[in-house]
Formats: sequence, structure tokens, C-alpha cells
Amino acid sequence: MREPHLRPRLRLGWLLALAGAAGAAPATDEAPLTVPLWPVGHWPAATQGPERIGRDGSARGAVSNVSEPRLEIYRPQRPNGNAVVIFGGGGYFRIQIGGAARPTAQWLQSLGVTAAVVYYRLPADGWSAVSPFQDGQRAVRLVRAHAAEWGVDPAKVGVIGFSAGAHLAGILGTRYDEALYPAVDAADAASARPDYLGLIYPVISMKPPLDTTRSRRELDSQADAVTAYSVESHVHAGMPPVFLAQAVDDATVDVGHSVAMYQAARAARVPVEMHLFEKGGHSWGLGEPGSLVGQWPRLFANWSRSHGFLGAPPQRLTPLPGTAATPAPAPPAASDDALDETGD
Repeated sequence: MREPHLRPRLRLGWLLALAGAAGAAPATDEAPLTVPLWPVGHWPAATQGPERIGRDGSARGAVSNVSEPRLEIYRPQRPNGNAVVIFGGGGYFRIQIGGAARPTAQWLQSLGVTAAVVYYRLPADGWSAVSPFQDGQRAVRLVRAHAAEWGVDPAKVGVIGFSAGAHLAGILGTRYDEALYPAVDAADAASARPDYLGLIYPVISMKPPLDTTRSRRELDSQADAVTAYSVESHVHAGMPPVFLAQAVDDATVDVGHSVAMYQAARAARVPVEMHLFEKGGHSWGLGEPGSLVGQWPRLFANWSRSHGFLGAPPQRLTPLPGTAATPAPAPPAASDDALDETGD
């Protein structure tokens, strides 16, 4: 099911400008490909009715009532061998596809990276608390299983997550060796370990005093949720390198989440880089052009390349004809992980 057009700030002209700042290669990219995560009927149905897409306020572009978990694959015309699996945020009651996940996929696609947006099952819709993490493991494995077909190096599969999606990514990056579901087919022989993690305004901890997020509430149906899903408690040597970005004035997810992850990674000697921006709030996706938080894609690209991922920047960028030079003003940032349900 397709979404309405992206917000004005996510127009092609703006994406192209961002791609240029991060070192993007010009290309005419293919339309996205939809790939089911699971065989038909694998999980007993927990939702009724069609998938919902938010139209207004903080819910705009967000998807809920997901009954068919799937990947939306953005394949570049000239893949450089890198892939990134993307998890939008939304407090495990919706997924910010239009405001964060899809624009990020389009940006990565412009860099020559194969990007996979994940539509994962949501506990708020009646699925079990472990469902999004099962979907996350399966998503990484499927990208590796299709590596030859999609022009991907199976040793260069990263993950980016936003807010609750960053929490999901954090669990994938720390608990990848745990079998969260029985093997379904040959794809499950592939590793579920991401090669690197981008955690953007992340939910990390389920423990006090950081246990005030909507994510914490939605995962509470699992008795051991605090132990199982406090990412910082599962950090260990040998896990993937970590990139963190958050605004200090984030009123939805306390900046202490990023700090806790940074400290845990440092203690375990896991490579980690953190960027705390003075202003920006929450749920900024790629970030508005010229804003403090809008620097994160370039910083992430540079950091990833320092670890041998994302591909080399090209020598130049050829502008596409007819693209807008100045993007329209953006609406206020949404709060995806707040305990209230404003905009739903």
C-alpha cells in the first residue's frame, strides 16, 4: 500500500542536495521492490482490517496495523556492494515510513547503497513484544540471502534505526546470536548480525529513570521486557561499531539514552561515535537543510566510510534537471515515542 507524497522538505531537490553534501553518485535508480519477510500465513493473524497511514500531525506518513511484514528495497542503478536495513520509529505503535525511513532509503540509494525499509509487526496492534525483533533478524538475514541478486556484499550490511526503530536496531546489534524464532527456510542460515549500527535519536533503556517512553509501555506485555530489551545491558565486545546522533533538547526521548549506549560501548571497547546537537527536538528524520541535526547524514556517511562501509564518495555530483534549489519550509517535528497519542 503506497503512501501519499512525501513532505515538501523531502522533495527530490532537497534529497539531491543532501546526497551531494554526503558524496552521492548520480544515477537513475530503480523503483522499490517489495519482499515479504515471511511465507504467507507463517504467523497467525493478530490484526484486522487494512494497513493505516497517518495523514495529519505527528502521525503523517506513519504506518500502523501492519499485518504483512515486509521489506521495501531501494536498489541503485549501480550498486556499490553496501546495504543498509532501515527501521523507522514510532514507539512500537506505528512506523515513521514517510517522515524518516523512506527518505533515508532514497538518500542511501543515491549513494549507490541498496536500502531496505522494514515494515515490522507492532505490539500495539496485538502482536507479541518479540515480534518486531523477530522481523528485524529476518530482515537482515533476507538481505544477505539475496546478496548476489541485489549486488550486495554480505559483509557490508548495516542498520539504521530512528527512535523505537533505533531500539530495535540496538537489540539486533547486541543479541544477534540469540534465536528469536525457529528457522523457517534456507535464508535463516545467514547471520543476523549487522556490520554497523546507526542509532538516531534512539530509545535504548527500559530501566529507570529512562523508562518513560511509549516503547517501554508497548513492550511491557513480555514479563522480562526490562531485562530483555535494555540495549545497554547487552553491549559486548565483538558487536558492530555504533554511531549515535541526538538533540540535547529532545523532550520525547531523554538524551540519557544515547549517553547510556555510548558509555556501555566505551566500557566494552566497542568502536562508537556520538553527536549531541544543541537543538533539534525529536523525530527529525534526515533533518531540515541548514539545521544542526541536518548534519547527521554527512557525519554518518563519513563515519561509515572510516570503517570501510557505504562505499567511496564519487568525484562529483551531476544535478538532475528541473530539481528545486530551495526546499519549502517543513512542518513541526513529530514526537514518535511520546506516551500520549497526539496526531493519531
